[in-house]
Amino acid sequence: MSALVGAVTLVLGMSAAASAAPASAAVGKPCGYYATSKDSFYNHCTGDGSNVVIKVDAVHARDYETCVTPGTSWLGPRSKVRNAWYAGRTC
Repeated sequence: MSALVGAVTLVLGMSAAASAAPASAAVGKPCGYYATSKDSFYNHCTGDGSNVVIKVDAVHARDYETCVTPGTSWLGPRSKVRNAWYAGRTC
């Protein structure tokens, strides 16, 4: 009987660990602007599928606005993009 309980505990423990993996992967990409060592991104987190306008703070160039879809959008090299934020409207 104790071997059966141990086997059930092992299986349940493995399924709990497998279900926890996707949650930790989502933590790696924050909502809004973020940058890696080389690139700049904007992650538009939404539950309604809307597209939004963001303002991009460009380095040594005019700032600009662009429309982004849900999910992660590449904005350019980190050396050319300093920041980005929601402009307050959809597109």
